[in-house]
Amino acid sequence: MSETHSLAWHSALVSVSYHQRMWLQDRGSLTRRIQDRCAHFSVKPVFQSLNKVYDDELSVMGLRQRELAMVREVFLYCGSTPVVFAHSVIARKNLQGAWRGLSRLGNKSLGTLLFTNRKIKRTPLVFKKISSGHFLYDRACAQLHVKPLSLWARRSLFSLNGQSILVTEVFLPSILDLHP
Repeated sequence: MSETHSLAWHSALVSVSYHQRMWLQDRGSLTRRIQDRCAHFSVKPVFQSLNKVYDDELSVMGLRQRELAMVREVFLYCGSTPVVFAHSVIARKNLQGAWRGLSRLGNKSLGTLLFTNRKIKRTPLVFKKISSGHFLYDRACAQLHVKPLSLWARRSLFSLNGQSILVTEVFLPSILDLHP
């Protein structure tokens, strides 16, 4: 799938408020951090299927054009409010290997799995400010009544036994209502 916006993700944040920076740069479990600040946390899956991935995900995942991967998209909720949209990509071949149980997560948090296995390694976070027309922005805003001008996203690879999963998290405006 192609997109018209810049493909560049950046290792540093620019023009981000202190509160946003605290959420974006935290390398711990985002699920755990939200749960610690929210009495009623839930995960609501919105999409999971073998699918083509977007251009800026191909090289990161080592996939060829039109190669299928498992794509999972969920919203993380605090009560009835979505606070994060998460988009994960796993190469089809890795669903039989290190990540074989991921296709059956349902409404369970991927973050819980990723941060409880000490053998899983994470690459440094990269960041991108996204806006209307970017596939992540459009998917993330599907649950919002009021669409902001832009949203911040971050992503990194998690690897286990040489197999990777790309996890992208888009922070919705309501995340700022939770104390950092």
